[in-house]
Amino acid sequence: MRNVWLVAAGVLSATASLLHVATIVGGPNWYRFFGAGEEMARAAERGSAMPGLVTAAIATVLAIWALYAFSAAGVVRRMPLLRTALVLITGVYLLRGLALIPLLALKPHLVDTFAVVSSLVALCYGVTYAIGTWQAWPSLRSTASLPPA
Repeated sequence: MRNVWLVAAGVLSATASLLHVATIVGGPNWYRFFGAGEEMARAAERGSAMPGLVTAAIATVLAIWALYAFSAAGVVRRMPLLRTALVLITGVYLLRGLALIPLLALKPHLVDTFAVVSSLVALCYGVTYAIGTWQAWPSLRSTASLPPA
């Protein structure tokens, strides 16, 4: 039976990756809507390659993270350094989600609806990865360290 938490984590990261690709295609208004900032939106309006390259890089990372979740769930072949990658991915999502707390304490004027929503989304992603990773942990041992059958 597949680990539903890791399948869900993979779907979440894949969806985020596709939304980043859609933002590149959607252009300046999409950058604004998804909170990339006015500087990114204006650069896209000027035809600069920078917003597309940055967003494509983020989309690529998110797609790789989805592959790791799917790999740990047994949906795709085993990826290298699976345990390490899942711990790091979980950590990044949780830290991104929890970053709202010091921001609220130190610079509350910077906290807007986008900051709150994106932090909660990242926190949900991190919790999904954490639960899935915790459940799958025993089965994620490196096959190189297993005794021969």
